[in-house]
Amino acid sequence: MKDQRNSPFRDAGLDRSTASHVPDTAQTRSPAYRLAFADDDFLCREELRPVRLQLELLKPQLMLDEHQIESTIVLFGGARIPRPSEADKARTKTLADLAHFYDEARNFARLMTRKSIDSSNREFVVVTGGGPGVMEAGNRGAADEGGKSIGLNIVLPHEQAPNEYVTPELCFNFHYFAIRKMHFLMRARAICVFPGGFGTLDEMFESLTLIQTGRMQRVPFLLFGRAFWEKIINWDALADAGTISPEDLDLFRFVETAEEAAEIIENWDPAPPRSDIPGR
Repeated sequence: MKDQRNSPFRDAGLDRSTASHVPDTAQTRSPAYRLAFADDDFLCREELRPVRLQLELLKPQLMLDEHQIESTIVLFGGARIPRPSEADKARTKTLADLAHFYDEARNFARLMTRKSIDSSNREFVVVTGGGPGVMEAGNRGAADEGGKSIGLNIVLPHEQAPNEYVTPELCFNFHYFAIRKMHFLMRARAICVFPGGFGTLDEMFESLTLIQTGRMQRVPFLLFGRAFWEKIINWDALADAGTISPEDLDLFRFVETAEEAAEIIENWDPAPPRSDIPGR
């Protein structure tokens, strides 16, 4: 097969293969002899953190570009939200009562994936954290429609595997939370947040802060379940205290159903980033 690279130099992969078949000697067994880019111990050294950060940013970027993914619909939400059929096994009654958001996330992903398929799976591609709960529902809804979806998993101390509905070639794994968050937002056409815990709150507030401070364009920012969000966060108290501006409360909308969210996204007028921060 003809080498498609734009380089007259020997291919790195070929050298890696060649180096693995050298004679077995004390010299070739030494860690010093390993090719740097093929040396896992070397790549995991403390001093190589900047390189690992770059690699984690670059690998998904290149692969998403190769699949021509142009825009995404971001779904944040709790890993503990049960399937409605398993609500009776939930840890608490409140968690069981939130099970209907699994179906809303699944239905919403279906609606967005229909739009995605119309664009040859390039626009409005659903992206989740790749895990269970709301994340599974989002990837599952995309699979229901025969479309693609992205899973941005992260290594955690406890055992975790991607949910079975993520498109395999768009299933990524991260070490760095910060790089994972960048990939969530770099192609975001809308950000949709379902009930969840610390991780969901972290993702929600970090995304809101980027929009609030003008570091990111305004996109539809939809919080599913007004009752949940107003119970756990006193939004008006933040504005009354002056720690945010009343105008900041307009950066997001509450929705209850997949259809309501889809309608807002469908009729959204693009908005540029803020040029200043109200109240500053």
